[in-house]
Amino acid sequence: MKFLRLFLLTFLACAALAQAEVQREYIVVSGGPSLIEWEKFKAEPHDRWWGNFIRSARVRIQQLREQYGPTARITWLVYRPAYDRRSQQDKTDLISNIVSVRDKYNVNLVWIKSGQDVINYLNAGQPRGQVKIATFDYYGHSNRACFMFDYSNEIDSASKGYLHESQLSAIHRGLFTKDALVKSWGCYTGESMSKLWRAATGKRMIGAVGKTDYSKCPTNGWIPALSEGSRWGG
Repeated sequence: MKFLRLFLLTFLACAALAQAEVQREYIVVSGGPSLIEWEKFKAEPHDRWWGNFIRSARVRIQQLREQYGPTARITWLVYRPAYDRRSQQDKTDLISNIVSVRDKYNVNLVWIKSGQDVINYLNAGQPRGQVKIATFDYYGHSNRACFMFDYSNEIDSASKGYLHESQLSAIHRGLFTKDALVKSWGCYTGESMSKLWRAATGKRMIGAVGKTDYSKCPTNGWIPALSEGSRWGG
């Protein structure tokens, strides 16, 4: 009986220690803006201002820092090629502006060039046995099947940098906390991509059924709104 009691106490202590050692990571992803050369003749041009997906991400980072404290592990993935090209168009050093957000909020800034870079970070950017993902937010262009990191930036009305729903099966299971909150702030992802995200990861991704609207962000605290007739799904 004493042996059994000792065994149970040891087991419970080890379980509690293992639980205590699990850390939480908060991930924010920013896609890139379009270029005026592709958008200027459209009835509703995208991204007149370069920082739609940076400023909204900054607000989210600020929320996370205020909610979880100065030592919380926050990682910001940013699609750099689009901002390099937009810097040339605007004749402004946009990269320094992004880096200043990193410094202000003490986040881990990771430059990405592809959807595979996102998958690689999710899978192995941290030792996932000890560091689980508690939140994941995407800010950028998207359609029902993919995040489009450089929509209308390198090619008119198309994207060479993306994370497609067909790639999601490469994301490992067990990366997220039990209470993980995953949300795409792009257009249409609640119509298809959210379902495949859940099938791949076991976690729901909230996404728009319809369009999101960044044009109202300056008057909405830089939180993207749903367009008329759209709703959150997933």
